[in-house]
Amino acid sequence: MVDQNFSCDPSASAADEARLRKAIELLYFGYRAFTAPPDRILEERGLGRVHHRILYFVGRNPHVSVNALLGVLGVSKQALNAPLRQVVEMGLVATETAAHDRRVRQLRLTPAGEALEARLTGAQMVQLEAAFAQAGAGAEAGWHAVMECLVGGGR
Repeated sequence: MVDQNFSCDPSASAADEARLRKAIELLYFGYRAFTAPPDRILEERGLGRVHHRILYFVGRNPHVSVNALLGVLGVSKQALNAPLRQVVEMGLVATETAAHDRRVRQLRLTPAGEALEARLTGAQMVQLEAAFAQAGAGAEAGWHAVMECLVGGGR
């Protein structure tokens, strides 16, 4: 893990700092480019990125409970309540009572939700496929390794 005060580390060279700052900038700009196409699609419906994350993870985990979705998204019940209610009211997500426990609400995409999620994720898959092809052999595996380290380091 990189020291929080990296620039104050006397052993850190200016080249190391520049290299890491470049990586940070590329991550910011890459994320902006990665989210731009879905953001435009979502904006047409008055939705935002939190709605996209709900649609994506409910689509990947049909019949996920609300509590499990909270854990995956890493948000509070309060933060999830309004956007989840919106996608339910818009007919994009359906809620059902779990057969094993009537207190548990499970979520699944409706056909309209599946279509929107496929459109949003499809745009991002096209971007990733093109970037991996352009970056060359080994780029995808390297990217996955870096992302897995970042995800693991943040837990």
